[in-house]
Amino acid sequence: MVNLPWRGDDSGGDGDDAVDETYPEALVVCEFQDGTLVVYPDRVEIHRVDRSRFDDRTVPAGEITGVDLSMGITIGYLQIEQAGVQVDSGGLLSDPVNPNTVHFSRGGRDCAKEAREEILAHAQG
Repeated sequence: MVNLPWRGDDSGGDGDDAVDETYPEALVVCEFQDGTLVVYPDRVEIHRVDRSRFDDRTVPAGEITGVDLSMGITIGYLQIEQAGVQVDSGGLLSDPVNPNTVHFSRGGRDCAKEAREEILAHAQG
């Protein structure tokens, strides 16, 4: 079953920033609609859900040049800006979609803010 953000069903865990046993060294863990974002001091990992068109990804802190965060009206996104990876700006009515972008509903906003702060604090690019 697809977890639709307007249903109010929180069973998908969108925005759960609790660092669990799966990622014991992580600074922040956010479960978003299209994957889990895991922030470490030296890297950021994106573990994609099965339906994603992108593969899992690891972005070294030394290659991170910025983080674009948009809260959106219903769906927000967090895009990691990485040296050598083209930034996707999306369109008039669409959010950006690239290997370094994750999307979240309103429930994920706080975790996305926390992740952005930690990523920028450790970015070296």
